[in-house]
Amino acid sequence: MSPRRSRPRGDEPRNARPVSGANWIEQTESYGGEEWQVRSVAGDSGKRYRCPGCDQEIPPGVGHVVAWPASSISGAGGVDDRRHWHRACWSARERRAANLLRGRGAPRY
Repeated sequence: MSPRRSRPRGDEPRNARPVSGANWIEQTESYGGEEWQVRSVAGDSGKRYRCPGCDQEIPPGVGHVVAWPASSISGAGGVDDRRHWHRACWSARERRAANLLRGRGAPRY
């Protein structure tokens, strides 16, 4: 028995476009009032990354999402603006509160 597919074949998101000569699809999504280029990667680079959504480490070999502001493609710093997110953290980015650093005795209101 073959594994179940999560989507029917040929059914891609409306804003997805294949990148020529690559095995991934880039999408444009909005976050924080600006447009972001989003790419899902397999995580086979052998590097460790820190997810900005949960501030936890993404170990090598774990698939994740790479996102960067769409405005940085034509501007300066495109590679420096990329952020590696867990897929679940990227999906929940609008629902998460900001990471506030508090002292041990600080109230949580």
